[in-house]
Amino acid sequence: MEELVALCKRRGFIFQSNEIYGGLQGLYDYGPLGVELKNNLKQSWWREMVFDRDDVEGLDASILTKPSVLKYSGHEDTFTDPLVDCKECKSRWRADQLKSKNCPSCGSDNLTDPRPFNLMFKTSVGPVEDSDSFAYLRPETAQHIFTNFKNVVDSTSKQLPFGIAQIGKAFRNEITPRNFVFRVREFEQMELEFFVVPGTDDQWHESWVEARLNWWNQQGVNKDNLELYHVPEDELAHYSKATVDIMYKFPHGLEELEGIANRTDFDLGSHSKNQQDLDIHSSVLENNESNARLATQDHDSKKWTVPYVIEPSAGVDRGVLAVLNEAYKVEDLGDGKTRTVLELKPHLAPIKAAVIPLKKNHEELVKIASEIKKDLQKLRLGRILLENSGNIGKSYRRHDEIGTPLCITVDFETLEDQSVTIRDRDSMQQNRIKISDLSNYLEGLVLN
Repeated sequence: MEELVALCKRRGFIFQSNEIYGGLQGLYDYGPLGVELKNNLKQSWWREMVFDRDDVEGLDASILTKPSVLKYSGHEDTFTDPLVDCKECKSRWRADQLKSKNCPSCGSDNLTDPRPFNLMFKTSVGPVEDSDSFAYLRPETAQHIFTNFKNVVDSTSKQLPFGIAQIGKAFRNEITPRNFVFRVREFEQMELEFFVVPGTDDQWHESWVEARLNWWNQQGVNKDNLELYHVPEDELAHYSKATVDIMYKFPHGLEELEGIANRTDFDLGSHSKNQQDLDIHSSVLENNESNARLATQDHDSKKWTVPYVIEPSAGVDRGVLAVLNEAYKVEDLGDGKTRTVLELKPHLAPIKAAVIPLKKNHEELVKIASEIKKDLQKLRLGRILLENSGNIGKSYRRHDEIGTPLCITVDFETLEDQSVTIRDRDSMQQNRIKISDLSNYLEGLVLN
């Protein structure tokens, strides 16, 4: 983990937030390369979930959330962690994460009894601060999908089964943020709520678990480093009939990368009015405030049905950490030499290609390199960088370390035959190619 953290800061992937003022625990900023990697991971998820399917629509809902939404979803009552204080050093800890009953900071066993701590952030809405003018920062992206269910159905005429996808920020006031970007207080989620006919939910649940495993593998996460954890009944969330967690071998240990839950009809039922007219799961809370019936009606029988929901939910930040961990390699080149390389999948790489004039500031070489850069940038595959450093060896090593899959060298032979040298990041093999063939070559590399 220390090597990844150092690389992320040195090369501009991830920085400690508010660092010049001492930092703020559990918050991180994504730098020039990190924001590209993060966006590429989100775009890959969006393509998989929305663009490549005919049964999923997208949503981008608000972060500020009316308290009644999180009251009837069950969050106000259940979204808590057990908190203990050390009476000696005054530090605070999650009771369920203490490996012993001693304080991890000072070793004292003089701890308070565990007490529930609500993880949701509150903020004031409007000019007057009082008990009736607050809202929550959403602790997950799911609830606004459920409250928009009728809007999406009415505007798209979707029929079961179908899904609603959303990527967005969520906020949890974690007691002990830890392990770099793995557990933080401000993070992003990639969530799909897939609505199905009750009775078909078990089959869909299994299908989505397999689909999500395959997707992570396509992002470069080795299946050997993934495990499925079938959450025991006594550990399930209040809304869940069954949950399967995709566990990944992070640098700090085996922990959850993504959860796929069968949420039954709990959420749509919780936010629906006229519940007595609907066949709803028995654990749903009584609702007296909602003005919507979040259900679908059969055209022939006119019977209303509250769909069951399968929810694949992944953390973007955890995904970035897993992808970086998988890609990070230190290779022995012999003669006491090593190289650090990020073997990122080309579609995730922050820089798709670096164009490098062999001689720094050589007018003709730089002119051709600039034209190549502009032409490749027009493909809209991602960032193309002009590297006018004059040191080809150092340029190769730098781009190995940040995961650039292709380096294109413009040399003096280019002036004669309009060809360039292309170098593959992983194999380090070099070949000559015509400038006119570069666009097709790069597209094949990134899009396949």
